Amino acid sequence: MFDYLVVGAGFAGSVLAERLAAGSDKKVLICDKRPHIGGNAYDHYNDAGILVHKYGPHIFHTNSREVFEYLSRFTEWRPYQHRVRASVDGQIVPMPINLDTINALYGLNLTSFEVEEFFKSVAESRAEIRTSEDVVVSKVGRELYEKFFRNYTRKQWGLDPSELDASVTSRVPTRTNRDDRYFTDTYQAMPLHGYTRMFEKMLDHPNIKILLNCDYRDVEKDIPFRKMIYTGPVDTFFDYCYGKLPYRSLEFKHETHDATVFQSAPVINYPNDQLYTRVTEFKYLTGQEHAKSSVVYEFPKAEGDPYYPVPRKENGDLYVKYKALADATPDVHFVGRLATYKYYNMDQIVAQALTTYAKIAGMKRLEAVANGNGRQNINGNGNGNKAAVFNERRTATALTLTTT
Repeated sequence: MFDYLVVGAGFAGSVLAERLAAGSDKKVLICDKRPHIGGNAYDHYNDAGILVHKYGPHIFHTNSREVFEYLSRFTEWRPYQHRVRASVDGQIVPMPINLDTINALYGLNLTSFEVEEFFKSVAESRAEIRTSEDVVVSKVGRELYEKFFRNYTRKQWGLDPSELDASVTSRVPTRTNRDDRYFTDTYQAMPLHGYTRMFEKMLDHPNIKILLNCDYRDVEKDIPFRKMIYTGPVDTFFDYCYGKLPYRSLEFKHETHDATVFQSAPVINYPNDQLYTRVTEFKYLTGQEHAKSSVVYEFPKAEGDPYYPVPRKENGDLYVKYKALADATPDVHFVGRLATYKYYNMDQIVAQALTTYAKIAGMKRLEAVANGNGRQNINGNGNGNKAAVFNERRTATALTLTTT
């Protein structure tokens, strides 16, 4: 008998599995449809021996010391501050828009004080900020909105910014200085040996077992458990009884090139000229030294794995109906981006999972995070170098678990 069935081996499910096992001595079974742990943060070495992120770049950043210290139990870190460029008007310029962006685009030599006045002169007044278009034009005006945001957003979401909630573009700041870092969080780093290694250490506990290539509905009647942690799409859990919640998906095109460096920045956005939205070169992120270099192109699409909840009022209203069902479902905790229909950064998902565990354990969060951490160290716990992972094999008469 398992105390918990955890559906999904991404950040939300893995953090909760670790805390329940190590902090509360619970028996946990994790079930995931994919053939690997780590969710969308999964990384691996490709055929050329280059560490790549299968589902696009995942950059860790947080202002939460608690989250950073918790994850530090399972990984060493490589300091990394992310930088993004955008291909606009035949130039590769800093993104988010900053002083150097404006000077390069317009052939100017403005100071920080002068560029602030420049933004004020082109900004369009809005009585109310309701949409993503409102956010941008009220800060930087119509022309920069057209150059950097409108077409990128159309590709990414399949909708015009005027049709999307203000939250979409409010995530991207505008700067009057030369700070070209994409994030300004206190803690910015990448797992030294990759995300998958971090997840392996997180799940390396004798109370945790893992089923991969497995839909939880195929085993929930065969394997006894007391409670569930669900991190999948909330509408799927309830068989789409109110209809499907809209998501955007992505298609990834990975390439390896016979060059030590492929492009001039870790990520280059293409707002206007291509079908893809951005290109990422992984060696910038990982610090790996290699004679070749691998990149990934991202093509947004309407169908496929759910990546981004579509932030529109009508979708939020639909989610509220599902949330009411979730709140009324006994012995099931709905955690993570898909289960709560909200875009979270990785650190926010970790924080949400830690908060959920604290509620389950009846502790304050600081106490819950610290509880049972004595067994943790980055060299494992004697349960092997990897989490105990199982694949599902079904026969006509029984469910058999075999070690891989």
